[in-house]
Amino acid sequence: MKKKSFDRREHLLAAALDEFIAYSYEEASLNRIIKNAGISKGTFYYHFQDKQALYLSLLQSAADAKIGFLEGALAKDLHNDDWNLFKILRHQARFGVEFAKSHPGYYLFGLMFLREKGNEIYKTGMDSLDDVPESYYDELLERAMERGDFREGVSLRFIKKILPFILYRFDEIFDAKKEEIDFDLLIRNFDTLIDFMEYGLAKERPEAQPEGSRWGTEK
Repeated sequence: MKKKSFDRREHLLAAALDEFIAYSYEEASLNRIIKNAGISKGTFYYHFQDKQALYLSLLQSAADAKIGFLEGALAKDLHNDDWNLFKILRHQARFGVEFAKSHPGYYLFGLMFLREKGNEIYKTGMDSLDDVPESYYDELLERAMERGDFREGVSLRFIKKILPFILYRFDEIFDAKKEEIDFDLLIRNFDTLIDFMEYGLAKERPEAQPEGSRWGTEK
């Protein structure tokens, strides 16, 4: 009986993943998910309270799968003092693309979730996620600061604000489209983003720098 219940849940999650990839959260139909899963409404409500609970469960499953995939690389990179932060980020990006290749459904679902920004489900989803702990990135950036990866005068507080802000918006910056997944292009785009963070836009860095802002130069 438990095996049968597990199989039905798996069919339900597979049907839900297809639905949430094809449609926005509001447009996604619970009735269509139930029909495509080949289950009854009673079976659905045995497993989930409503569409939102199903959506959040899938979101956490995608996050857990990605963290599990990246876990070894994340732990190794955190204590790798032979590479600067930017080389570490390039390395992690390549693992991220390998995850997308091996879990294309989760990758596409993630793109659809990003399109929900501004909607209540996005905030609810972000609040519910048990993702890479903030302390990991804090320690990664603190070690980078100790190594001297950043130019003199830039504050750690500023970096902790701006770097995640840029990275989390990668798919927005490059207008990632679920209809045309080009993994080689993903890597090239990420390298472009890291080049920007590492070298900036100026042709040459001027000798005299203007006084920085409160965020940019405070210790």
